[in-house]
Amino acid sequence: MAKQAPTLFLEEWLRSNSGSGSNITSSSSSSSARAIIQAWADLRDSLQNQSFRPNHLQSLKTLLNSQTSLYVADPQAKLLLSILSSTNISLPPESYPLFLRLLYIWVRKSSKPSSVQIDSAVQILLHLVSTQFDSNKNPLFFSSEIVLLLGAFSFVSSVSEKSKTLCLELLCRLLEGEYRLISSSEQHIPNVLAGIGYALSSSGNVYFVRILDSLLGIWNRESGPHGSVSHGLMVLHLIEWVLSRFINSNSMERVDVFTIEVLETSNSHHASFATVMAAAGAWRVSSRSPSNALKRLRISAEAKIETVARGLISGTGGFTTSDYNPENSLLLKCISLGLARSGSVSFRAPLLICLASSLLTEVFPLQPLYKRVLNYQHESLSQLGINEVKEHLNSAQFKEAGAITGVFCNQYASADENTQSMVENLVWDYCQDAYSGHRQVALMLQGREDELLGDLEKIAESAFLMVVVFALAVTKHKLDSKFTHEMQMAISVKILVSFSCMEYFRRMRLPEYMDTIRAVVATIQENESACVLFIESMPSYSDMTQPGFSSSQTMEYAWSKDEVQTSRILFYLRVIPTCIERLPAPIFRKVVAPIMFLYMGHPNGKVARASHSIFAAFVSSGKDSDEEERVLLKEQLIFYYIRRSLEGYPGITPFDGLASGVAALVRHLPAGSPSIFYTIHSLVEKAHGLYREVMTQDGDLWKNWQGELDPCKKIIDLLLRLLSLVDIQVLPSLMKQLAQLIVILPRDGQNMVLNDLYAQVAESDDVTRKPTLVSWLQSLSYLCSQASSGSAASKGVRREENAVSIRTDDVLSLNRVNARL
Repeated sequence: MAKQAPTLFLEEWLRSNSGSGSNITSSSSSSSARAIIQAWADLRDSLQNQSFRPNHLQSLKTLLNSQTSLYVADPQAKLLLSILSSTNISLPPESYPLFLRLLYIWVRKSSKPSSVQIDSAVQILLHLVSTQFDSNKNPLFFSSEIVLLLGAFSFVSSVSEKSKTLCLELLCRLLEGEYRLISSSEQHIPNVLAGIGYALSSSGNVYFVRILDSLLGIWNRESGPHGSVSHGLMVLHLIEWVLSRFINSNSMERVDVFTIEVLETSNSHHASFATVMAAAGAWRVSSRSPSNALKRLRISAEAKIETVARGLISGTGGFTTSDYNPENSLLLKCISLGLARSGSVSFRAPLLICLASSLLTEVFPLQPLYKRVLNYQHESLSQLGINEVKEHLNSAQFKEAGAITGVFCNQYASADENTQSMVENLVWDYCQDAYSGHRQVALMLQGREDELLGDLEKIAESAFLMVVVFALAVTKHKLDSKFTHEMQMAISVKILVSFSCMEYFRRMRLPEYMDTIRAVVATIQENESACVLFIESMPSYSDMTQPGFSSSQTMEYAWSKDEVQTSRILFYLRVIPTCIERLPAPIFRKVVAPIMFLYMGHPNGKVARASHSIFAAFVSSGKDSDEEERVLLKEQLIFYYIRRSLEGYPGITPFDGLASGVAALVRHLPAGSPSIFYTIHSLVEKAHGLYREVMTQDGDLWKNWQGELDPCKKIIDLLLRLLSLVDIQVLPSLMKQLAQLIVILPRDGQNMVLNDLYAQVAESDDVTRKPTLVSWLQSLSYLCSQASSGSAASKGVRREENAVSIRTDDVLSLNRVNARL
């Protein structure tokens, strides 16, 4: 919460709280002490010579270059006033705002400026306004500086009542339009508002009401400035500053006047956004103190914001992007920012709905931006990124997205069930729209407008954080025993689906994310209908391979390069194993299996491994109570799984994914299953093929076991591990085929495999199969020892073709090995 203005210049404090991202001061440089002394000397010469030349204008600029450190004493102020009031000196129009700024520095930095000189200055100002405004010489700069100085004069404690009254009267006339007041420039709005703030702090009730009406009505005038978020934030902090001064000085009468005139009275001349921000400033002040004296202010401020929010809801007739005009958009931004900067506000349904709408359409306006990108021609895309997306990234509402989300979640926690459901649906629908929109935009911009795409993703990443925080709030509130189990399951599924849509934008580890996932998964994994509902929310196979939207790149669409879609499917692939036990076999066959097999061929190893994990989880599921259909489906899927996996190995299929799938099927299929025999046969054939391919290229490569032959070595290692996993009915076939593979290897390869086998058998404590393995290993070792140690490199592929037939003539042939088994 911002403190009282830490600077003498109220306008600078307002700028710093406006969220505009820049603190514009009169100058960014500083003049030397010698230059400042010389500048005052030049101005004294101007008065003495009764002339004003270009070097004197430069002297004024030199002084203002150091306004932060510059001190203007009474004698110097008298010099400035003498030049301004001289009838013999013709001043250029651009010099007036410089003179007025120096007088402003004088009156703000002086501890007790001379009341006589202030009276004189007020008279001079009255004359300047009557002559310079009427002549329209420099209304833009002149008007904001004159308002600022009039307010500052009225704020000085040493000012006489007569001069204060003259200042306030003139200021009111200026603000009420007797003179032309142009304040459309962003640079000058803080000056006008600061002048109003000074005047409000020092005025009596009559002028106080007139100035308040002018303040809140400036933006509704035909010649007034266009409202903006930065203006609204300045109004908020201006009212905070003014009311804080009243409270600190115990001037509660004027606090009551403000409450009546602004918060409890409807005035069609007041700009709605300014009224909201004034109410937010009042609430901000009142929330600092639990005093009963501020109770009325606090209640009225809340009620005023609610009234405006309710009017906005009824006026738009619904919250879709097409409903908003610029005025409604500004009002939504101001309501959300005002609440975010005001502290805790009690629940009111219109506020919660406005906060939700503001977050989804103004803070994270992905859908409107996507629509514009898709409608723009290629030549204009860069300009769009610079002028709209980057501008939004620097906006106050985006920078305060976290604070707005916090208020939103607090309001949600106290809301009634109907309002909660309404905003939940808004958020879940937003996630679906963000997914479909970003998927199209990413395909369109990738490689063409990467900077624009990156800026859009910055907005989406923040939107993801908002969704996670909100989803956690939903789980804490609704995954509770007071809600029905059906409602809890429905909420859990919607959260998972929404997370899947936003998964592409997850760039960091979030405890809130994991906590939410655990909570909702625990709710659905024990219920079949919830699991089915979640699985059926996956995009279909046809949607993944052929997008259902038109794009210039549709003809070139490749599902494996669609990163947005891949992230979403990866989310499903990771969650599905947690509920696989409750998933009916027909649903797995129809929905999961096609996608699982498709993404086994994804070039991203992380995605492919997740697909293998799903297969392993399904084969491992329903261990003792498998229905016939589930068992049959497992058998059917294994044949395609092995073929699909080995076709992609080693290029695409990750070995650890393949190994997990193979281990699962040999563990959990019935003993003697044909699919296990098929798996072993396919693995041996794949190892043969890999060995043949490498030996054809260069037989010496075998010596480097970890080099080109590494994929083959991994398959052999997998087959070795299966010796301790397969059932006794399958073991003889595995030993036979493994022996046929090992005996064709060169001596170095044989030795390495035999060493691995020795270690594995020695460590085994399986009393059933260990005797058989020992006997088989002895026979295999003997067969390998009969081979000529130097024949491998020279015979190459021919050796592989003849090795088995040659060695079957040995005394202990493979047939004898089989006999022993």
